[in-house]
Amino acid sequence: MGNKKINIAIIGLGFGAEFIPIYQRHPDANLIAVCQRNETKLNEIADNFNIEKRFTSYDELLNDPSIDAVHINTPIPNHGEQTIKALKAGKHVACTVPMATSVEECEEIVRLTEETGLTYMMMETVVYAREFLYMKELYENGDLGKIQFLKASHQQDMDGWPNYWPGLPPMYYATHCVGPVLGLTRAEAEYVSCFGSGTIREELIEHYGSPFAVETTHIKFKDSDLSAQVYRSLFDVARQYRESFEVYGSEKSVEWPLIEEEPLVVHTAKKPEPEIPEKVECPDFAKLLPKEIQGFTTGGVYDSDDNQHLSFTQGAGHGGSHPHLVHEFVDALLVERSPYPNARQSANMTCVGILAHESALKGGELIRLPEFTFEKS
Repeated sequence: MGNKKINIAIIGLGFGAEFIPIYQRHPDANLIAVCQRNETKLNEIADNFNIEKRFTSYDELLNDPSIDAVHINTPIPNHGEQTIKALKAGKHVACTVPMATSVEECEEIVRLTEETGLTYMMMETVVYAREFLYMKELYENGDLGKIQFLKASHQQDMDGWPNYWPGLPPMYYATHCVGPVLGLTRAEAEYVSCFGSGTIREELIEHYGSPFAVETTHIKFKDSDLSAQVYRSLFDVARQYRESFEVYGSEKSVEWPLIEEEPLVVHTAKKPEPEIPEKVECPDFAKLLPKEIQGFTTGGVYDSDDNQHLSFTQGAGHGGSHPHLVHEFVDALLVERSPYPNARQSANMTCVGILAHESALKGGELIRLPEFTFEKS
């Protein structure tokens, strides 16, 4: 898009509001509009951040020719439909996870991006979290040696969450654990096998017809000797919130801490047994970002000194990933390159979860990822 700044609109102002100040301070972006169905909340947030253009109608926003791209942060069931609408309206799309809730919607998004030349990026937080970036740096420097196995989890207690959450099959929202195992080596999932384990409460089962408390998936990588294991739970499992990623290499392995706020553990081969593990404080990776948004990796103050809003105090969260996500999307549009993950890569990550649940319902049957989720050779 040349040297012009990218005009961004944010859709959904719950989690989505986290991104407002980051776009406002990014040197190559203009956050020009926000969209929220609740007009009172819309005006409160837009007033706080001095945003002039405000929409309660998504369709009306898409008709605004000044908007180059939308960042969608709405509930999971809306992602596919709203992304498809935006692409058909000629807008580039960033969308929070997952890409969609059906294989068919994922395929349509891929088709539209390739037909129109528009950019799509799924905003998967874990592949830009500082822990992942640290492991990626070790991998790219050759410190891990040959990668032998990858493992990830996402466990969360969703009791009390509204709308579509009760009884949601665990793997339907699996990108936080699928993303890092594929993202480290930029691999593609070729096929999956998933087993369900345990049983959730009857009143939860009736929503989706899914009984499983935990779903565990093995992923075979395409054109590789690697496989990975991911597991996911949402209800009736006692566990502190955890998004984890572990990589096992021939020279070094890195394990995510079992408890929040603890350091990573790095294991080094060929050392005496007591010296193999070492606790490592994960560095921050703000150095990868424009200086204007580096502070957002550590939860610093979002508003300027003369524009403080105590009603809207937020933290960066998700391992400092939010500014990295914004920069990846904006920079990809600016220099006309493919972001990570692009439409096909996002479809591969998302369809792993959708098809894994199908596999679990069939007792672990192997299911192949569709061709449209593979990068063109």
